Amino acid sequence: MPLYGGIDLHANNSVVVLLNDQDQVIYQKRLPNHLSVILEPWSLYHREIEGVVVESTSNWYWLVDGLMEAGSHVHLAHPAAMQQYNGLKYTDDHSDARWLAHLLRLGVLPEGYISPKAERAVREVLRKRAHLVRQHTANVLSVQNILARNTGGRFSLKRIHELTKQELEALLPEADQVLTVTSSLAVLDCLSHQIKALEQCVHQRLHHTPAYEQLLTVKGIGPILAQTIALETGDSRRFPTVGHYASYCRCLDSTKLSNGKRKGRSPYELLGLKLPTSDWWQLLQMDPQELEQKLLTQ
Repeated sequence: MPLYGGIDLHANNSVVVLLNDQDQVIYQKRLPNHLSVILEPWSLYHREIEGVVVESTSNWYWLVDGLMEAGSHVHLAHPAAMQQYNGLKYTDDHSDARWLAHLLRLGVLPEGYISPKAERAVREVLRKRAHLVRQHTANVLSVQNILARNTGGRFSLKRIHELTKQELEALLPEADQVLTVTSSLAVLDCLSHQIKALEQCVHQRLHHTPAYEQLLTVKGIGPILAQTIALETGDSRRFPTVGHYASYCRCLDSTKLSNGKRKGRSPYELLGLKLPTSDWWQLLQMDPQELEQKLLTQ
């Protein structure tokens, strides 16, 4: 008899449920988040288990990887695309796990994308680089604001990095202001070194895939940004149309109307940002030889 698994994953424990094709609970238990313990029911029912669902939470990597390495057919549930009936009087972790298994049994489970384990490692490096770049920018703006308020001048990033303590003491009237800027300069120096180290790691791990090579042909996209787009996108074939990809990138207008009143807007629209999603999508979808021929004729 086929069995369908659902795992409601939390920070320190998980509720594991196995249902049969009649929606009857065959196994149900809360287990600590240790892979060897969670795999115990699989050793008992591995021949009958058709698949297992794990909800896409912030800590799913270790569990999905472990289940896949153990030979399980794993599905990553898309939490934003599934919702239980709002009128339910009582729900808990066990009912949530049963719900995941139930959707899998019916074949209507909204699934998320499981990017390959090796690609996720490089993607984490790129995400950390982006995080440090934002911090670097915030510190640069802070220093520029302090200098502008107290000197009336505008200092470029290059000029800021060249500032010495003696110059700062001559520019700023108070010792406390000098200390504030020098502390920011120390942080900027550290961030710059770490950003370069992360970039070197990415360059060593670069995979020159067709999507990566095609992205490099777009003006303004260099190796780091191309690799970031390629890894955040994953397999472009999972997007049926450019509209689906644009929605994934949060680049579409979000309009929700009720009684003629607009209830929501996309965050990118609020910021006035327009990203060239369509161009990226077309490049990712094009055959490399077709792209090469098109570039040669231009």
